[in-house]
Amino acid sequence: MDPSMSVPVKKDSAGVFVPPPLIYVAVFFLSILMQSYIPLDHSWFRSNSWLAWIFIGLYLIFCFPAIYRFIVSKTTITTIHPVKKLQTSGIYSISRNPMYLSLLFLYSGIAVFKGNWWTFILIPLMIIIVQQYIIRREEKYLQRQFGATYTAYQRKVRRWL
Repeated sequence: MDPSMSVPVKKDSAGVFVPPPLIYVAVFFLSILMQSYIPLDHSWFRSNSWLAWIFIGLYLIFCFPAIYRFIVSKTTITTIHPVKKLQTSGIYSISRNPMYLSLLFLYSGIAVFKGNWWTFILIPLMIIIVQQYIIRREEKYLQRQFGATYTAYQRKVRRWL
């Protein structure tokens, strides 16, 4: 690993105090609530449950390698603690946010199993919330923490895919 990618830990963090998975859960429950008040036909989902398994598979492909990178580098996965190392290899060479992307896949897979169009309709809202509340704060933090190394990484790897 490049020594420039490991820095002394500053007493700083991204300042994201709501655990990111809770945002996905909150939007999912909002979609269930909306379905109860404004029901949309869900018959299409019954014959397409295979799609849910594809989404779940994509979740596994992105989530576990991302978590593994944090374990191997012995840095924190929580957004309220300072990070020790910038993740740029493995799945992080494909996406700067593979965990948030994997949660989107999981969210979509559960939506297909649940048979709720509202869950899909609310995806843009959820992405906006995740980008504005979580990702933007994390990017500013990583820029402060890793400087030019992070800037170079941003140029090389896309935010989602």
